[in-house]
Amino acid sequence: MEHYDFRSGHPHAQPNFRNLVIRPMWITLKTALRTIPLIGRLPFLHNDYHNKRVIMTDGFTEQRIGSDHVSTKWTDSGSYAADREASEVMPFVERPVTVMYPYERLEDLEPWLFVPGEYNGRIGIIWETCTACKACVKACPNDCLHMTTETRVNVLDTASKGDEWHGYGGEIEVGGLAALPRQETTEPTEFDLVHAHSAAPQEYDFGEVIDLTGSTATVKWNDGSGVGDVQITDLKPAEQDIVSGRIDIGRCMFCGLCAEACPFESFFMTNEYDGMSGYTRQDLWFDADRTRVLPSVHKERVDMELEKRAKKEKTKREKKAAKAAKAAEASSGA
Repeated sequence: MEHYDFRSGHPHAQPNFRNLVIRPMWITLKTALRTIPLIGRLPFLHNDYHNKRVIMTDGFTEQRIGSDHVSTKWTDSGSYAADREASEVMPFVERPVTVMYPYERLEDLEPWLFVPGEYNGRIGIIWETCTACKACVKACPNDCLHMTTETRVNVLDTASKGDEWHGYGGEIEVGGLAALPRQETTEPTEFDLVHAHSAAPQEYDFGEVIDLTGSTATVKWNDGSGVGDVQITDLKPAEQDIVSGRIDIGRCMFCGLCAEACPFESFFMTNEYDGMSGYTRQDLWFDADRTRVLPSVHKERVDMELEKRAKKEKTKREKKAAKAAKAAEASSGA
């Protein structure tokens, strides 16, 4: 599955000659040719979804409304697509198509169509860069954002060994939290944010450090799997902190003011346009793990924030070292 940054948009949205000239002209030409007798019957001029029915019921719907509901009796097969029936006189002329959402998706029927890159969908939050400053909460006119406590890895600790800004984060300490990166076959960048409608995959296993012996740390894992010994170099410092994450989608009007107010590039309006409905108001409460956006999805923005904070931490350490050196020199001179 291909992955696209939601701000850069779909590849068909790129302003190049093919997308601006060739592709629109070809679509227009196909539409015109379908109106010509005989020629309009050619298979390559037709799309896969015209004159085809779509199943309008699923297992959950039948359980909720019952198998004898009127909507299941439109046809004997439980499908309905009246506007997809071609004309009996000119069967090669196709009628307009209604996408039977949520049983179908627009981008599945016609790959050329896509959600615009600047579309304001569900709110997404990068935990690693959130500082709980509450600027988003204050900016929200509908009071739909709420703070919550989550275990996370700070953005300063996301730098790998060998990176320019590695070493400016925290340290592994007894009694503190640690994170072990998961070794999984599925890369976080392969997570389909728009269609998954589920919490983003966890990138770390968290636990409490109960002992440090040489280069080995003894960790009690939070998932209840017990205690294990891990090389300190394989761990990242973690913390339990307040982040902005719990959102009442039922009150959200997708204005994007929270994203504009965030000074740390932690808020984004994603391209998720469905999966935000339910049968009760409680279904519209999205917990922090559901609204989370992985840093690997927006690596450029996360790296910018990492560089900014690492430079600030570097300056602070240099000033502290200079102050200590000056104090040592004064004490030796006395």
